[in-house]
Amino acid sequence: MLKKLLLFSAVLLIFAGCGKNEEEKKEAEQLAASGVHKVTVKEVQQVSQYTYLRVEEGEKDYWMAVTRREVKEGQTFYYRGAMEMKNFTSPELKKTFETILFVEDLSEQSPVAPQQSTPMGKNQPMKPDLYKAEIKIEKAAGGITIAELYSDLKKYSGKEITIKGKILRVNNGIMKRNWLHIQDGTSAGANFDLTVTTDQEFHEGDVVTLKGKVALDQDFGYGYSYPVLLENAVALKNL
Repeated sequence: MLKKLLLFSAVLLIFAGCGKNEEEKKEAEQLAASGVHKVTVKEVQQVSQYTYLRVEEGEKDYWMAVTRREVKEGQTFYYRGAMEMKNFTSPELKKTFETILFVEDLSEQSPVAPQQSTPMGKNQPMKPDLYKAEIKIEKAAGGITIAELYSDLKKYSGKEITIKGKILRVNNGIMKRNWLHIQDGTSAGANFDLTVTTDQEFHEGDVVTLKGKVALDQDFGYGYSYPVLLENAVALKNL
């Protein structure tokens, strides 16, 4: 009787292992079809603005950088979009990375639901992990709001606009420019955040009036694209 129980338990374990392998295989196929990367953190190095992670993806081992956050070795993350930089030097780490990915959409949750594929096979970039801030910024004189911009993108495409908002995120020195995310409390549908590129330096929490050119459908490769950008923005005196 004992032998039969042991044999039955062994069979159950084999079936459970097979089931788990099938689930992992199915997840890997779904992630690959959607252009999503699944990585495990092997090493963490923190500096003032960034968190540098050495990650493992299958048999690949590489470095990535994200806006500073708490990360532990062994954690699993998912991402889709990334900007690759070669021979990037971190002054704080005093280290040059032969190649490194700057990732903005790192998430602990898989963006691919079980048995769900990306519609029509289209590889759409994940949105950055942003939240709608509870703020109300007065519109700049002669400017527009984020809601007005998103409500009529074609009207503003290729044109210079003035917009006032609060900086919620800063990523400096990526592709020889600084990247900002600003909000003003307005929204058009699910769009409440505007990505800005600039040569000037700003800090998270700053309320600024910016002037720049609106660019649509900007694709930087590696699955990193933006439906709208405010490019080469400069700060104006808050109006």
